[in-house]
Amino acid sequence: MSKTPIFTGSGTAIITPFKADGSLNLDKMAELIDQQAAGGTSAIIVSGTTGENATQPLDEHEILMDFCVKHCAGRMKVVVGVGSNDTMTSIRLARSAEACGADGILMVTPYYNRTNQAGLVQHFTYVADRVSIPMILYNVPSRTTVQIAAETYKILSEHPNINGVKEASGDFSLFARTRALCGDELNVWSGNDDQTVPMMSMGAKGVISVASNIVPEAVSKLCALCLDGDFKAASEQYYKYADLFAKMFIEVNPIPVKTAMNMMGMDVGPLRLPLWKMSPENETKLRACLESYGLLKA
Repeated sequence: MSKTPIFTGSGTAIITPFKADGSLNLDKMAELIDQQAAGGTSAIIVSGTTGENATQPLDEHEILMDFCVKHCAGRMKVVVGVGSNDTMTSIRLARSAEACGADGILMVTPYYNRTNQAGLVQHFTYVADRVSIPMILYNVPSRTTVQIAAETYKILSEHPNINGVKEASGDFSLFARTRALCGDELNVWSGNDDQTVPMMSMGAKGVISVASNIVPEAVSKLCALCLDGDFKAASEQYYKYADLFAKMFIEVNPIPVKTAMNMMGMDVGPLRLPLWKMSPENETKLRACLESYGLLKA
């Protein structure tokens, strides 16, 4: 059974802007959403890792998702991060996302208390059984220390409400085996900007991108070239932006991208502890990179 992907092309793992006092800056979020829509972005992913969801209280999380759905007003798909190491918390957030009209949910593997492969099946299925909103799994073992196996993907792909996965393991053998086992029963999005082209050449539907927070047009173009099957031009587009993509991970995400946005005059506010300012050395490298792309105001 082929499942229609929630979106194709460029999805932005959008940052969460804060005021100086640390509270949500919804006016700024509206500006960022408008910029993404103008840049050709197909979807925004709200309250994911890049959105600092780990430090968002549940009520704030729900305020933000509701605001983003309303402000997008159908211009882009809205996918809401609902991942937690507490299955009941994920259910609450998933139901809230469904109630506010989001197009999908993103659910990361449980972390810290973790689980085994059978537990992953139970965790994701328990939530997918209790909402009708389609789910994107999220595999990022560098953060969670939990890896979804290809055989587990196969089991999960058989659930009608599990639409796909954000694959950020960096393991091409896992990706290839998953594609071989699941085909179009499980849509795949690259979870790493630097792997979008090769993954899309093997059937991924797009990327959930960090870099598109600052260069939405460039990432949208890269994905469009891949979807058109022009992988030579897509590779050239990637090479053009390779250094910028790399610099977005010079320190733990979202420290570099949020720092870059503030350098660019976008005024997205501070990070929340335990995230902290970049080292002076890395800040210098990041600034030089942004200057080389003409992204800093004169």
